[in-house]
Amino acid sequence: MAQRQATIASSSGLHARPAKLFVKAVQESGVPVTIAVEGGPDLNAGSILSLMGLGASHGTVVTLKAEGEGAEKALDDLVALLETDLDAE
Repeated sequence: MAQRQATIASSSGLHARPAKLFVKAVQESGVPVTIAVEGGPDLNAGSILSLMGLGASHGTVVTLKAEGEGAEKALDDLVALLETDLDAE
């Protein structure tokens, strides 16, 4: 299983626009991805409801996990997305 950590860069955290863009990227990757905050459960990263319930604000470190063909690249791309301020675009 591939695993990466990322620090949320968007000023609003994983809410509204950043969450929508992230979920779209997860779904387009074609790989099942989970996301978790430290001490929290692994949640479906392709679900907007899971992301909103995560409570990940600016500066929160999250752990992404994925399995299967293309998992490493998918996680690299998703980390880059999370570490970009999507509110500034």
